[in-house]
Amino acid sequence: MKIQEFRSRGTLFFVLFAMDQASRFESLIAPQIPKNAIPYCVDLWRDIPFSFKITGKRKTKLGDFRFHPDRSIQTITINRTLNPYQFLLTFIHEYAHLATFNKHGGRVSPHGKEWKSKFQQLMSPLLQDDFFPRDLLIPLQRHMRAPKASSSRDLFLMKEMSKYDLEDQLDQTVFLSDLRPGIAFELSGRIFKKGETRRTRVLCEEVKTGKKYLIAQLAKVKSLN
Repeated sequence: MKIQEFRSRGTLFFVLFAMDQASRFESLIAPQIPKNAIPYCVDLWRDIPFSFKITGKRKTKLGDFRFHPDRSIQTITINRTLNPYQFLLTFIHEYAHLATFNKHGGRVSPHGKEWKSKFQQLMSPLLQDDFFPRDLLIPLQRHMRAPKASSSRDLFLMKEMSKYDLEDQLDQTVFLSDLRPGIAFELSGRIFKKGETRRTRVLCEEVKTGKKYLIAQLAKVKSLN
């Protein structure tokens, strides 16, 4: 076999492999995000291929970008329980980490100006009602002026996003921020009383032990009053 012919077959194999992986990525992400955003996200994967995993609900994060120094393909994971608009925003947030790392390596801060600029650039084409409902565009546009390390720290945005949560998430819980101070609530089977708010967290007292804990304003809790 001639070297030129071998290279041609090798290139064809790589192209077919890439097409198969792109189709697999599309099959994973398509049910999770708004239909109009699917081609955009698939194109991002083609620009920088990565391993994509959808996980169960995680209390501490909505998604993450994982760097493995021993692998050429890096990993993005997103929580399965997010509504389509939160899933799309989280995906772009994590992809911005991948793109920033791809360009700068570990030489820049994870949520520094390089990441913020890339996140803003990637979100810009999506900030229209072809991709997000109109009532989400104002909080999204405000959020993107100075993106936070996690969208879950943006109280206004998260409250608006929660209106589109999946049916099985629309239960009797409320955001801790919506309760008045002194109100008792249940969280993870434990009873607390709401205290004073300190920036993004609330100082709460566990009724049974008297111990005090800082709990995120955006924690979903069950009011007992």
